[in-house]
Amino acid sequence: MVPFPRSPGRVLRFCLLLLWFGASASAAPTLSEARWRALRTAADPARLYTLLYALPKGGDLHNHLAGSNLPEWLYACGTDPARNGGDVFYVRARFASPPGAIDPAQRFATIRRYQYEALPPADRAEFVPLAELTPAERQIWLDGLRLDQPGEGRKEFFNVIWARFIPLWRNPVVRLELLAENLKAYGAEGMVYLETQFDLNGLADNDGAPIAPEAALPALRALLARPDVVASGVTPRFQVTVLRFAPDAEDKLAEAFAWVDAHRDLWVAINMAGIEEDGFGYPLRFLEKFRELRARYPEIKLSIHAGEMDGPDHHIRDTLLLGATRIGHGVNLLKDPDTLLLLQGGERAYVEVNLISNRLLQYTPDLSRHPFPEFLRTGVPCGLNTDDRGMWDSNLTDEYYTAVTLFNLSWVELTGLARSSLRHGFLEAETKEKLLADYENRLARFESRLAEGTPTEALDRLAAATRPVTYGYARRNWGLAFPAAP
Repeated sequence: MVPFPRSPGRVLRFCLLLLWFGASASAAPTLSEARWRALRTAADPARLYTLLYALPKGGDLHNHLAGSNLPEWLYACGTDPARNGGDVFYVRARFASPPGAIDPAQRFATIRRYQYEALPPADRAEFVPLAELTPAERQIWLDGLRLDQPGEGRKEFFNVIWARFIPLWRNPVVRLELLAENLKAYGAEGMVYLETQFDLNGLADNDGAPIAPEAALPALRALLARPDVVASGVTPRFQVTVLRFAPDAEDKLAEAFAWVDAHRDLWVAINMAGIEEDGFGYPLRFLEKFRELRARYPEIKLSIHAGEMDGPDHHIRDTLLLGATRIGHGVNLLKDPDTLLLLQGGERAYVEVNLISNRLLQYTPDLSRHPFPEFLRTGVPCGLNTDDRGMWDSNLTDEYYTAVTLFNLSWVELTGLARSSLRHGFLEAETKEKLLADYENRLARFESRLAEGTPTEALDRLAAATRPVTYGYARRNWGLAFPAAP
C-alpha cells in the first residue's frame, strides 16, 4: 500500500502523480487482446470491414486533395450549376482521328466553357457537354479518372489522369465543393483530422480570368463555417505543395513559405511532391534554399515525399537534412539501413504510409512485402493515409482493412495508429490536445460496445448500427459491396 503523504507540498505532488497515471491509463486501450482475437475469429470480411469503418480514427496526414475526389463527385459538381458557379464543362468524347492517334490524356479530357468557346468549329465537334454524355460515355469518363484496370500504374497516374480533370479543379466553386465532400466522407468513417495538400493557386473564373489566392480566401473560410461542413466533425488544416522537378521550384518554395507564414491559422506545413524518378527533383537541390528561407521565417513544418522509389537511394536521409519531420511514403527505407537505424525507436521523423497507393503505382505490387509492419514493430513512427483516394476509388477504412488482414494488427497497434496520427499532425497544440482527448473518449465508448456479450452478438449489434460505404477498390479486391456514395 502506498502511504498517503502528509505535507501540503507532498499532497500536491501526489495528486499530480495520480492524475498523470490516470491520464496515462486512459491512453491505453481497455479492450483485451484476447477479446480482439475473438472478434477477429468471429467476423467474416463484411463484419470486419464494418467494425473498422465504425472504429474511431485520427487523421489522414498524407492526402492530395486534388487526387482525393471520387469521379462521381467530380461529375456531380461538374453538372450542377449550383455547385460549379454556373460553369459548363465539355468532354472530348467524339473523335475525328483514330483513337490511337490521340494522346491518351486527351481522350475523355474535360475543359471549361471558356476553353470550349475558343476552339475552332472542327475541334468543338469532338466535345460534348459533361451533362449530355451517353450512359456508356459517362462510364468511360468516370473510369478514366481512376486506376481500376490491370496494367494501369504510374504512367496512367502521372501522365494521363491528372490532365483529364484539372480544368474542373481550377473552377473555384468546384474546388471548395470537393473539399466539403471529402470532409463529410471522412467524418462518416470516424476520422477527425484532415491535413491535406490544398491551396488556392491556379483558380480562374468562368471567363478564364485568374483569381488571386488572397481573393479566394474568404470563400474558403465561409465554406469551412458552413453547417454541413462543421457537422462532419473533421478539423482541416492545409499544406502548400511544391512540384519538386519544376524549373522554378525554388521560387515556388519561397512563395509557399510566404503564404504559410501569412496564413498560419489554416496552413500548417509545406510539402514537396512529384515523381522521384525525375532526377531534377532530388532533395539536395533544395538544401541551400531551405536554409535561406529558414533564416527568414519562424519555424514552418515540412512533410516531404521521399523514398517512393523502386531501388535504393539516400533520398530519405537527404530529405531529413532538408528539415522534414514527416516523410511521405518511405517505401525504400529498408534499403537504406543507416537511415532506418536513425529512425527506429525515436521521434526524428514520422513515415506517412500509403498502402493502396504503393500497390497501385507498383512500388510494392505485393503488399504482403510492404515495409509497414517493419516500421510499426521496430519503432519507426508511422501511420496509414490515403494519398489520392479518389483515383484509387478507396477510403481510409480500406487502408485499415488492408493492414489488419495482411499484417494481423493487435488491438494496441490498431488503435495506436489514430493516436499517432494526431500526435504527429502539424496543427496547433491546443486543438491537437482536444482531438487526442476526444479520441480517447470515443475509443473508450467504442470498446465498451465491443466488450458486451459474445463476439458474434457484439458484431451483430455493431452491424445493425453502422452503415459502411465502400467504393470500387473494396468491391474489386474483396467483394465487399456496401451502399456506395453517389
